[in-house]
Amino acid sequence: MSTSYVPPGQQKSLRACMVCSIVQPQSKFMKDGCPNCEPYLALGGSSDVIEECTSQVYEGLISLADPEHSWVAKWQRLDGYVSGVYATKVTGTLPEHQQQRLEDAGMRYVPRDGSVTHTD
Repeated sequence: MSTSYVPPGQQKSLRACMVCSIVQPQSKFMKDGCPNCEPYLALGGSSDVIEECTSQVYEGLISLADPEHSWVAKWQRLDGYVSGVYATKVTGTLPEHQQQRLEDAGMRYVPRDGSVTHTD
């Protein structure tokens, strides 16, 4: 069985990362952090950071098996991320101090809520 499997009845615990939009159970964020953003956000083991940097409110789901070769991954700015399930939109805004951490690491935060239609 896949490690990404979500048992019936646990869909309510799903959350989406506000930076990369990966969707996984809150318990997986707690145990392993975000597979794409962990070096920058340090979600693992911190329920406060998980609450700040993920959202239960998201739209649409995309299953990516091969993000490197997927045009959908490029369109959704997911190329370079791990295979998994991603939201098309994530409601919420990353707190300023978390945005600063990303900037300090050389990353540019682009909200996944649809408020930014293009990146330069």
